[in-house]
Amino acid sequence: MKHRRWVWALSLLLLLVACGDANAGEAIDLRDLNLGMSVASIPSEEYINLACAEKEGAKLAAWSEFRTCPADEMGLRGISFPFNDEVNPLAALSDKYQGTKLGGHPVLLTGLVDSSGALQGIRIDTDPNARLFWRKKAYLLALSVRARYGEAGWMCREAESYDGENPVGGLIIKEHCEKRSERRHLILDRELYRRASQPLSDFVNATHLVIEQTTDR
Repeated sequence: MKHRRWVWALSLLLLLVACGDANAGEAIDLRDLNLGMSVASIPSEEYINLACAEKEGAKLAAWSEFRTCPADEMGLRGISFPFNDEVNPLAALSDKYQGTKLGGHPVLLTGLVDSSGALQGIRIDTDPNARLFWRKKAYLLALSVRARYGEAGWMCREAESYDGENPVGGLIIKEHCEKRSERRHLILDRELYRRASQPLSDFVNATHLVIEQTTDR
């Protein structure tokens, strides 16, 4: 068990670190999670405080209770799941490794489960309630994601900026990107701007990633 914990901790650190043009068809999706796997195979000690993502206050005792959560238009049920610091030995060393972080960024995680109990997608959102230090860097997580899955093959476009949306640090970013591989559809959005109604101490700064199962060949 001790050896497994170190392996999991190391995989967390390396998850969004670029390794050249990583082959998205061969890489894991998140830690020990892979799209298509049964929720019955997810280690219960790894992820805690399970809850329905779209049903406030609906906590789950286990992944097997996924049918408690409402289904979306695609028939998928969202389950939120933070990491368990108790099985991460690095969490005791520094707050850099504490909590649910990817690439050093605090994130909110949602598993998308189909009616058979298979994990069909993972949604990753930078945490809007993280400390200001982390929120200032949230849009940078998108760069790590692109490096992780390889720079080639992304189709990106800039969304239109509306009146009253102002730069933050001289930048306005509203970027939408997608990439398809043998078995994944990646949807990546990043935002950085300030709304007219927001004070100087507040702003929109976020990265959103959805990893979907696909049967494209």
